[in-house]
Amino acid sequence: MSSKRLVAALCVCVCLDAAAQETAKDRAKAARELGRQGSESIPKLQPYLSDSELDVRLEAIKALVEIGTQYSLEPLMAATRDNDPEIQIRATDGLVNFYLPGYVKTGLTARLKRAGSRITATFGASSEIEPIPPYITVRPDVIETLGKLTRGGSTMEARANAARAVGVLRGQAAIPDLLAALRTKDDQVLYESLMALQKIRDPSVAPKIAFLLRDLNEKVQIAAIETTGLLQNREALPALREAFQRARSKKVQRAALGAIAMIPDEENRALYRQYFNDKDAAIRAAAAEGIARLGAAQDAAEMEKAFGEERSASPRLARAFAVVGTGKAEISEFSALQYLINSLNSRAWRGVAQPYLVELARKPDVRTSLHTALTKGTRDEKTGLLDVLARSGGQDSLRHVDEMTRDTDPEVAQAAIRAAKTIRARL
Repeated sequence: MSSKRLVAALCVCVCLDAAAQETAKDRAKAARELGRQGSESIPKLQPYLSDSELDVRLEAIKALVEIGTQYSLEPLMAATRDNDPEIQIRATDGLVNFYLPGYVKTGLTARLKRAGSRITATFGASSEIEPIPPYITVRPDVIETLGKLTRGGSTMEARANAARAVGVLRGQAAIPDLLAALRTKDDQVLYESLMALQKIRDPSVAPKIAFLLRDLNEKVQIAAIETTGLLQNREALPALREAFQRARSKKVQRAALGAIAMIPDEENRALYRQYFNDKDAAIRAAAAEGIARLGAAQDAAEMEKAFGEERSASPRLARAFAVVGTGKAEISEFSALQYLINSLNSRAWRGVAQPYLVELARKPDVRTSLHTALTKGTRDEKTGLLDVLARSGGQDSLRHVDEMTRDTDPEVAQAAIRAAKTIRARL
């Protein structure tokens, strides 16, 4: 071939390549623009999900997530079968976002970084993400899709993210997939699967996670310990006591005693007594929680005295919990129950006081006191108590919650509407 012909051939190749690149850019731009046109554009978007160019598929999945209506669910489920991990992650977060608006801004999608074909992602704290309310029903095929991704995502990040999504959506049907994921050696998948089981709260799975109570990764071991406590696996108490006694760090020791305290058993009384005045505040708090859940009236006077003497916030809240748990449910200016309610005003301690109140509100006499307090508190106290009653309120709570839907504060009224829906969904 002459030099002129060779140059001409090379020019043609370069032009063809440029044209192909321009076409891919055009398709990506078209997908992006379709995302601004609402759900009516979804049929036009779907072909872009199978485009040969990754950038085009990425724009298509972003557009579907942005549209976010029920008509996005089918193509988002289809996109989880893409081989690219970023598309799997974005599709997963898009599915959750439909049921929990705003999730894509805080989920893994918001932390994705890409360098060529390599994806890096920083997982935030899974424990801070609340699952959807019980009155929201998720399509079974969405849970099935996420369960399959938990088992077989293209990367461990995609699998861990799918496990997190199952937990947020309370996907009980995907429990077999989560248990299968626990057999992986990837710490993030293990951790997210355990956190999902915590959110689903099916006690029957507790014996199947016992093998992780001795895991060498501290984060996974603590998650397994906490999950065992939340699921109240009484058979695991000897293993939890062993984990407490042989803990490699204070974090593990605190988690172990906290888990033991979640499983009421008189055999643990001596352990609680031994550590009730420990120098470590978290250990003191866990010991007080254990005595609270034993619920013995003869401990009430001692717990009230200890509550008055404690100055550190965490164990003081735990001792207030113990005072009410052992039978003193009255509300007065300096009572333990009022202290727990007042703590709902604190951004730092609301997350501690509220779970205590959720647990205590299962008792009718405590609920009666909370019904009275509901109309007298600050905005934070009212919304906090409404959330407590949403989780633990009974038929006797509905009248009081319904009255709060007419509160003059719109934020309180909305919280009351949500609480009423949740209570009716549970009863």
